[in-house]
Amino acid sequence: MTTDEWSSRLTARVAEQIRAARKATGLTVAETADACAALGLAVPKTTITNLETGRRASVELAEFLVLARVLGVPPIALLFPLGSAPTVEVLPGREVPVWDGLAWFTGETPLRAPAPENSARHLLDTFRAHSDAVATAIASTELAKERRRKATTTLDPARRAALLKTATTYEQLAFDDCRELREYRQRMRERGLVPPALPDELAFVDDMVNDSEDDA
Repeated sequence: MTTDEWSSRLTARVAEQIRAARKATGLTVAETADACAALGLAVPKTTITNLETGRRASVELAEFLVLARVLGVPPIALLFPLGSAPTVEVLPGREVPVWDGLAWFTGETPLRAPAPENSARHLLDTFRAHSDAVATAIASTELAKERRRKATTTLDPARRAALLKTATTYEQLAFDDCRELREYRQRMRERGLVPPALPDELAFVDDMVNDSEDDA
């Protein structure tokens, strides 16, 4: 088997996923081409047709990304047919379970020990942990707001007192989660990393950083 043969099979697999995704969205080839052009990259109807029918043996990275956006699927889903095939050929002659191939591609392959500091895997893990911290802070903040809302809208004095006490507990948990997020972002900056922008509902977390620096 030659490298070209593997490359052709890879393209064929991607093309099959593109065709399936296009059919699932109900888009015609013409509509798909128009949508690609609207995003700023012309992918002619003939290109899409030739790709889907196997007459085109390669797909450009720019085309691949724009098509994924138009079809509303994560690009990785076009590379790895998760759930529809047992294995995938990740490299010439190297067949692995689809999930293992996908995890390798995204850097999620399990490690026996923490990734070496400043390695590519360590960087991925750092940003994944930040994403988890953001999700936790959002969830706890929303929960605290909901508990406070319930406490302030009830007419029963006894229930109001109980709910206010509960709301205070949830607010403390939310505060702790936001503080941990703030500290994590500080550590990222200390390493020379630029943390992702926070969602609007957590914008105050960075304000907390500025307040701390002003008080120092």
